Amino acid sequence: MSDRQEPANGLEWFGRELEEALRHSGARQVELASATGYKSPYVTKVKQGRAMPSPQFAEGCDKFFNTSGYFARLLDRVSRHGHPEWFIPYLELEEKAAQVLDFSPFLVMGMLQTAEYAQALFEAANPRDPADAIKHRVELRLRRRIVLDRPDAPLLWVIVDESCLRRRVGGPEVMRGQLDHLWHVAQTPNVTIQVLPYDSGAPPAAEAFTLLKPADDDTSTVLYSEAQGIGRVIDSAAVVTTGIDRYERLRADALSPTKSLRALRDAIKEHAG
Repeated sequence: MSDRQEPANGLEWFGRELEEALRHSGARQVELASATGYKSPYVTKVKQGRAMPSPQFAEGCDKFFNTSGYFARLLDRVSRHGHPEWFIPYLELEEKAAQVLDFSPFLVMGMLQTAEYAQALFEAANPRDPADAIKHRVELRLRRRIVLDRPDAPLLWVIVDESCLRRRVGGPEVMRGQLDHLWHVAQTPNVTIQVLPYDSGAPPAAEAFTLLKPADDDTSTVLYSEAQGIGRVIDSAAVVTTGIDRYERLRADALSPTKSLRALRDAIKEHAG
């Protein structure tokens, strides 16, 4: 809609376009809030680039401004804005997957991170980045949770090494919040979390990896692996078969889902001390 230069911050970009649409239509912000079912302060935050708009809000904007899906498409683009190019293929698969099987040997997987936990990780990995850049990275990461809110949400099965429960990312309070989030998420119907304890011995795999099975039965399962800040999606049948075999062995070595919930609760208490 606007021909001005595209902002580096995706949230600012969406907010600027929203403000331009309001100005061009002559509509008031309170009218947009009422039409989309959101409160005016929420619209203000979106306009100012301080909140990630929801898909429902973007669709509501398109109906209100009669923009034929512009804001929905812009939100889709913004959700990828700021992610490295090599990560986009994974995001597209994650959004459409019927099953996501993840092994996390050191850190909680991105989709299940809290804002505080993610912020601590980004600050440690990018010490020279300004606060607004870190904030934008966190918002993009939290947006990945939308996948679990879909009516056809994927089956998410996550195996976390015990070190994920012990490593104090961000300090005790941040860890309590993160583990409490895992504990609650693990009790939803489509999410299973297993803890791989220290005493299980040498693990079948030492690096993080994710298996994604698309909803389309004609599409094969793929494996995603990341190292040194670069990731790739692998569709080689041999590599995927090896990944599935290792994942099954990890599941066998891990605590049962029920015992894993107990392990999470015990770890929360330990960080409280």
